Amino acid sequence: MNCVPPLPEFLPGLRALCDEFGALLIIDEVMTGFRVALAGAQDYYGVVPDLTCLGKIIGGGMPVGAFGGRRDVMDALAPTGPVYQAGTLSGNPIAMAAGFACLNEVAQPGVHETLDELTTRLAEGLLEAAEEAGIPLVVNHVGGMFGIFFTDAESVTCYQDVMACDVERFKRFFHMMLDEGVYLAPSAFEAGFMSVAHSMEDINNTIDAARRVFAKL
Repeated sequence: MNCVPPLPEFLPGLRALCDEFGALLIIDEVMTGFRVALAGAQDYYGVVPDLTCLGKIIGGGMPVGAFGGRRDVMDALAPTGPVYQAGTLSGNPIAMAAGFACLNEVAQPGVHETLDELTTRLAEGLLEAAEEAGIPLVVNHVGGMFGIFFTDAESVTCYQDVMACDVERFKRFFHMMLDEGVYLAPSAFEAGFMSVAHSMEDINNTIDAARRVFAKL
């Protein structure tokens, strides 16, 4: 669905409903884990889940996934509990080594501040360039994640807003940016991710490329 940050009442509302009905709150951090904050979106938004899912970012991009949560829930899993779970590549040494190195880098002081600074600059620059060209645009961003939406709406906050965006214009934008040497997520429904490997010069060059593209879009 691309990058659509939750409204302020959404996650606390889920937590309250789960508590009321005795359900487990599972937060999928496959996209947001370590990108939004060191402890993920749950830390950024101040909501404690019962279970958390993580993807290949914990393996430094290698094929690995993980889940964890409350001790009483995890104790129900084998080998301590009756719920069987296993994986062919669980604990793969190459993926674990890559993940250990990646997480050490991500945990360095200032990493997430840098990601936020770069992402904010990109979002603001894209909006400014689009406005100059008279192109309606919304750019959502949080931490090191961002989403680009071609829409006349003032904001994009839900699935319906995303589906109402101009997908064909995004496709043209993507290919024209590719011609400029900038590789973005190829789908209007995919989020973009910032990296500390990106420099402010990279971001400014991207904004300049977008300005040229918007003038022809």
